[in-house]
Amino acid sequence: MARGWRGSGGHWPMGEAVALAALMLDAAIGWPNWLYRLAGHPVGGFAWIITACEARWNRTDLPEATRRAAGVATVILLVVLVGGVGWALQAGVLHAMGRAGWIGLALLSFPGLAQRSLFDHVAPVARALAAGDLAQARRAVGMIVGRDTAALDEAGVARAGIESLAESFCDGIVAPAFWLILLGLPGIWAYKAMNTADSLIGHYEDRWRAFGWAAARTDDLLNLIPARLSAVLLCLAGGGGWAILLRDARKHASPNAGWPEAAMAGALGIRLAGPVAYDGVVQPKPWIGDGRSEATADDIRRALHIYVRACLLLWIVAGAAAWLR
Repeated sequence: MARGWRGSGGHWPMGEAVALAALMLDAAIGWPNWLYRLAGHPVGGFAWIITACEARWNRTDLPEATRRAAGVATVILLVVLVGGVGWALQAGVLHAMGRAGWIGLALLSFPGLAQRSLFDHVAPVARALAAGDLAQARRAVGMIVGRDTAALDEAGVARAGIESLAESFCDGIVAPAFWLILLGLPGIWAYKAMNTADSLIGHYEDRWRAFGWAAARTDDLLNLIPARLSAVLLCLAGGGGWAILLRDARKHASPNAGWPEAAMAGALGIRLAGPVAYDGVVQPKPWIGDGRSEATADDIRRALHIYVRACLLLWIVAGAAAWLR
């Protein structure tokens, strides 16, 4: 039982059990399009808050130090607001449902996970490439990556899909589950809020460098352990890749993204990363992994198989921890 979940004289649900149930719910139903159209998603609310703060406080007429302080204030606001709402909901569910509260907590937690959504977004890339429809493959991969996709060849599309799958395994599944186990509802949703902030404003471009500094550094900190856990799970699921992981994990500009990416590259026996274009500017990123760089639709399928096995390993870890407690 996570220590922060125990009340005086009460028996609270185990964080590992809640995480396992949430993972199962996410895999079973995900967040279907009809529900998104009807109610949106909590991440959309986080994005609204971040965008409003950025529009008000990240003005170009303000000094850089002021903009950086405003970015710190935005991070604090997000953590306090989202964490506070999560704490209130958790306390209310546990008070109302008692020992069955883990069911309610799992229902409130699983939208913060993305197992099914990630699979459903990457698989169409493989299908389009296998069908020889490069234009559709570019459109599909463009929905999950931030790089320029209009000029990508088949190998570039395949690498982009695999890299996104590996990196998102951390910030879409392992990290939310980790913070759910550790801190309950406040943990998973505060993490999702910070990950959203990093995606929106945690960039190096002039517009966001000062204002997004706190969001980027906080997201790096929150992913520090989950990224390494993700890499271990991917190597175990892929039956190898340890040497590439240890050699290349630190080649990525991010202190965390290189770990799952290197693990996936090693498990598949291919090279990932390399030069990538953003907004028409090619960035000379180093290659990660050995072997060929000409990734294919079959490589995406193999990566998806590794991904599914890694998710199942995470279920086993959560289930075993719950049983041992």
